Amino acid sequence: MPTPHRPTDLKLTGLVGTLRCCQLFSGLSGEDLMVIAGFTVPLKLGKNDYLFHEGEASRGCYLVQSGAINIHRISAAGKEQVIHVFRSGESFAEASLASPTGYPAEARAVEPSSVLLIPKVPLLELVGRRPDLALRMLGSMSSHLRVLVGMLDDLTLKDVETRVLNWLVNRCPPSGAADVRLGSTKRVLAAELATSSETLSRTLARLRDAGLIAVRGSLVHVADAAALRGRFRRLLGEESAPARR
Repeated sequence: MPTPHRPTDLKLTGLVGTLRCCQLFSGLSGEDLMVIAGFTVPLKLGKNDYLFHEGEASRGCYLVQSGAINIHRISAAGKEQVIHVFRSGESFAEASLASPTGYPAEARAVEPSSVLLIPKVPLLELVGRRPDLALRMLGSMSSHLRVLVGMLDDLTLKDVETRVLNWLVNRCPPSGAADVRLGSTKRVLAAELATSSETLSRTLARLRDAGLIAVRGSLVHVADAAALRGRFRRLLGEESAPARR
């Protein structure tokens, strides 16, 4: 568990700015944001530090200031399944505020990270006075549910290449060139796609050899998003392969 550091008055304005950029709190008045900032607890985590473990009593929900937090569960066989990696400006663990069983998953920093803890008791007291904030929290949890549904859809795709292509085309425009950031590490992305780092690297190499992408460090350059999308649709059986000349 990282060591908390209570914000000083000089840092409250900065915390208000961070809260305002989060979907959960955007649109709240400056007065409301100052109240929330007053009980917010900044946390620092090193790479691989755990924020919480599955089943722990909820201390509150969280907002990522910088870095990346890997939310995952451990199967009975000991395999880690990544649910989502939350990055700057994203909130998570709102559902735990109303859960008697505590946090439903594990949370670990995949790189040095700064996180804001929004403590449970004062936040729920504020929600009791401000029902509109409760609706915002429901909206945030709904977006997390869409992530889970999308992950289930990805896992039903028949092979790794199809899953990788699906991940890429969802981050590209309909046509033209685009740069897609892989994230913190290939290992984290591989876990999100339910494969190994080695298989992910081989899949990216095949797409590179086909002239569809170029990998430049943590960036994937897509030369033609429409061509990439076409390959994805062909793997799904939605399009016929182009005729050979």
